[in-house]
Amino acid sequence: MTLCDAVRKARENNDWDCLIRAIPFSVFLRLRMEVHGDSLTCILPAQERLVGNPWLPALHGGATAGFMECAAILFLLWHRDSVAMPKTVDFTIDYLRSGKVQDTYATMQMVKLGARMANIRVTAYQANLDKPIAVGHGNFLLTP
Repeated sequence: MTLCDAVRKARENNDWDCLIRAIPFSVFLRLRMEVHGDSLTCILPAQERLVGNPWLPALHGGATAGFMECAAILFLLWHRDSVAMPKTVDFTIDYLRSGKVQDTYATMQMVKLGARMANIRVTAYQANLDKPIAVGHGNFLLTP
């Protein structure tokens, strides 16, 4: 199944797991998506294999960043009518505190959606939305 087919099937059946299965990195991270009305939350389940500092233990910064970028792309695929994959132009991360080995959540906010570019803000948190572990900003090239 191609990515375009997965996006179409996800929209038709309101089953976003098939979209996650179509993106190899989201499969590697074992991501999940929860859709509640007009909001989308991505979940990175707790996994020992994603620990970067075993002495704390803390999530690897690359796993956190990859999760957040993947969440932004899934948000764009969910939010837009197009089935084309958005292409990352740049993605910056502000790490605010160490991520523990527990479920991590990401919420996304559309800052600007244009005809060719989108700017997304991603907030990653664990137990409390008011205490994010990282905040990211991404610019994505959109194709119709």
